[in-house]
Amino acid sequence: MSRKNQTMIRNPNPRSKRNELNEEQKLEIKEAFDLFDTNGTGRIDAKELKVAMRALGFEPKKEDIRKIISDVDKDGSGTIDFNDFLDIMTIKMSERDPKEEILKAFRLFDDDETGKISFK
Repeated sequence: MSRKNQTMIRNPNPRSKRNELNEEQKLEIKEAFDLFDTNGTGRIDAKELKVAMRALGFEPKKEDIRKIISDVDKDGSGTIDFNDFLDIMTIKMSERDPKEEILKAFRLFDDDETGKISFK
């Protein structure tokens, strides 16, 4: 059995993955959602979803956003609520590779691409 299938069997409900986030991460997700829920409806559309995900450090493509909305938007409104957003971001955050995140941050400061950070 593949590792992914084993994970699905052990944890078939994505909402139960919320326990993997600490309170600070949950608060950060809530703040991003609230910031881009500009009309205060408790729901965000595809454009707001993309910007909220970017605020949390992700670079979603248009196709990713469309798929997320179509997978989650059961009523066809073109929007998602906070609980759906929390589920999505919990999964996305758990998929992050910590080494890759560190390398991304390092590259921001490695201006001359030498593999070193210097104080000029």
